[in-house]
Amino acid sequence: MLEVYLPFIGLIIFGNIENLILASQGVVQGVDIKILGGLSIIAVIIWLIIGTVATEVALQYSNYITFIGGLAIVILGIQAIYEAVKNINAKKRGENHG
Repeated sequence: MLEVYLPFIGLIIFGNIENLILASQGVVQGVDIKILGGLSIIAVIIWLIIGTVATEVALQYSNYITFIGGLAIVILGIQAIYEAVKNINAKKRGENHG
């Protein structure tokens, strides 16, 4: 039964990493942790429903889906690192001048 989902194992891993990156971006931006956690859980539930309903259709496109998901993770990761470094540098400049 689980063999059906093997083409999506990369996407499952990437999806978890994406969730962590988005949560990190939210924390860096100062979002309320409770709201961020709630929205994260809602997103996971929505993806679970989509994945459960659309697996048969998506199987034929699993390689493309995994590639696009991986690319999105790389882009989001770069964006998160950039924002974090920018935030760190801004705090350092503020501390040196304050």
